[in-house]
Amino acid sequence: MVLLHRRFPLLTTVGALAASNLFLHFGYAYGPAFISPAVLLFLLVVRGRRALGWAMAGVAVLSYLGYAWSIGNVDFFHSVWVLTSNTLLMVVAELVRIASERRRERERTAEEEARRQASEERLTMAQELHDVLAHNISLIHVQASTALHLIDDNPEQARTALATIKTASKEVLGEMRSVLNVLREGAPRSPTAHLDRLDELIERSGQRVTLERNGSRPLPPQVERAAYRIVQESLTNAGRYAPGGDVRVLLDFGEDELLIRVTDTGATGPAPLADEGSGNGIPGMRERASALGGTLVAGPHGDGFQVEARLPLPKESS
Repeated sequence: MVLLHRRFPLLTTVGALAASNLFLHFGYAYGPAFISPAVLLFLLVVRGRRALGWAMAGVAVLSYLGYAWSIGNVDFFHSVWVLTSNTLLMVVAELVRIASERRRERERTAEEEARRQASEERLTMAQELHDVLAHNISLIHVQASTALHLIDDNPEQARTALATIKTASKEVLGEMRSVLNVLREGAPRSPTAHLDRLDELIERSGQRVTLERNGSRPLPPQVERAAYRIVQESLTNAGRYAPGGDVRVLLDFGEDELLIRVTDTGATGPAPLADEGSGNGIPGMRERASALGGTLVAGPHGDGFQVEARLPLPKESS
């Protein structure tokens, strides 16, 4: 009956109770005949059929007490024992059911959290790819235009531009390979977006950039990545819309925030990519800052443009 119970819960429980009552009516001693109905009543509750389980438990108590009274056994303690044992069985079943439901709820919550984290990681990787591709392809475009313009009159400067193209294309391929490795194998990604690489970023930008650091302190990885990408995107925009201008990058490490300010003096020549931008640079930077609880303001500044971001920092441990 236990094997058929999942498919026929009512019929198997009634059959087990009937069999145990027949066992009593034929005068056999108390024993294993009560195990089968007890197991089936327990399974009814654990499998979520609580109303049916408690109803059948009441039927079982009445049938056992009815048999005892029919043979003249009206002992009060015997009746209490029958009622208490069945009630205890059902209470234990309820506790097991509750524990099982809580375990399933924890598992479901853990699965949802894992899916949420995986989704956030995919969004982060997509944003990283966007920033890397936008910066390096813009850089390649500008340097290629420079090389084509100077290849006849100034081959040495054209050679420098081509070397920059080679370096930028190698970096973007490396970034794409690392992200694809994460997607395919879950392999750890190298921390390429690091403020220690700002000098290299500035050198490859092909612009006149002044970097100023006020203070220094260890940063959480997400803050460091956001800061690097904000500077990177700001330099990309400066190269796209203000070629030939001077750019000043300020990193101010405060007690509770990191101030990032990138200011350019405006274009001194034609902007080769002015009409080719995706329009996602500033919104993307603002999203990065907002995700960390910070702010980002961007707009005209004198003849040029300025991006100012403030990223909150945890208090330094004493």
